[in-house]
Formats: sequence, structure tokens, C-alpha cells
Amino acid sequence: MPKIKTHKSTSKRFRLSKGGKGKLMRTKQGKSHFRRRKSKRTKRLFDEMIPVQGKGIERRVRRLAPYLKEK
Repeated sequence: MPKIKTHKSTSKRFRLSKGGKGKLMRTKQGKSHFRRRKSKRTKRLFDEMIPVQGKGIERRVRRLAPYLKEK
């Protein structure tokens, strides 16, 4: 069987959680645009990875990026 191609933008946006749990994690939106007027606390909160909510989205991401790595 040939390898499945990975959707590159999906692989850049999502990661699997550390510690063997394998939860699908994503970054928060709004990180790169209009950061001058936001407080330091708000900007720091953008750095956190949060788990993906919803089985449908998780299934779609795993189909697009079958070889995601833990990070």
C-alpha cells in the first residue's frame, strides 16, 4: 500500500499531546494579528495549546494528517 499524503497546513496547526494520552491539541486563534493593543497576559494566553472539542473535527483532522507527532 502506498503512503497517504499529509495535508501540510493541518499538520502545522495540530499536535498530539505529550504523555501518551494522544489528545489532539490546537493553538488559539488570533495570535498573529493586532497584538499591539492586547495586554501581556492576553498575549501569553495565546501560547497555550488547548484540546480539540468534538469527535467530528478530530476524525477529520486525523484523516487529513495521519502521521501527526507528539510534541
